[in-house]
Amino acid sequence: MQTANTLDMLRNNLASLRASSGAGSASPATIGLVPTMGALHEGHLTLVRAARAQCDHVVASIFVNPTQFGPNEDLDAYPRQLAEDSAMLEAEGVALLWAPDAAAMYPDGFASSIRVEGVSEGFCGASRPGHFDGVATVVCKLFNQVQPSHAFFGAKDYQQLAVIRQMARDLDLTAPHVDAIIGVPTVREPDGLAMSSRNRYLSPEQRRQATTLPTAMRAAIAQIEQGDDPSDSLDGLHAALLAGGFDSVDYASLVDARSLQGLTELGGSAARLLVAARIGGTRLIDNMAVG
Repeated sequence: MQTANTLDMLRNNLASLRASSGAGSASPATIGLVPTMGALHEGHLTLVRAARAQCDHVVASIFVNPTQFGPNEDLDAYPRQLAEDSAMLEAEGVALLWAPDAAAMYPDGFASSIRVEGVSEGFCGASRPGHFDGVATVVCKLFNQVQPSHAFFGAKDYQQLAVIRQMARDLDLTAPHVDAIIGVPTVREPDGLAMSSRNRYLSPEQRRQATTLPTAMRAAIAQIEQGDDPSDSLDGLHAALLAGGFDSVDYASLVDARSLQGLTELGGSAARLLVAARIGGTRLIDNMAVG
């Protein structure tokens, strides 16, 4: 695995990868991009494996993006373990690691930002103002830098995935095209909790209590799917989380899977249950398909 820290290094390595399709084809090799902020776990490695299954070569990025952290958020505390992460990626067959520093990604005089209306509003966008502007901007830069044929994101960050797809659609991005932005299903621990770098912040007792989240979500979904009033089911979910040890619930919403507009009943379109809740100093998010 090669590691690039500058744009020149990245472009040189990408040119070499594209020159070798790995399949005897005269066409340029396909490149699958897996953007991360490091602190890798099995969820990230699942994205890498999905990319390897669909593309000739995999490029992973590790960049703790300061523009998506708000005041009083955990930018400085966010775990950084580049050597360990690099070894994990190499073991999974990643061809190229793009690991820029902040000066390479945001050089002196940087003055541009991307805002995606609609899907970025509400939910995590409401509690973390500016967060999705930072996400959209850095992901657009990564797409332009790497020019991948496909990009792979975890569906656990469902609103983020919706923002990125909307950005690609609105800006006519072709590398990757919106249909080549792949949402990979959430990877879960054996007890059902969605894998997240933030799970490491939980104490043993909080970690035990956190399993209330997927359990309560599945119970609410079962009620909604059998015809119960979604509002009552969401109220029950909220109460179950508080009774299970969570300190507060930021949101628990039934939404249209593409637009993220709230739903009062199941209809013909795909639906999603989105939840964010806090336990101690840790904010956990999760989502599941409904219907």
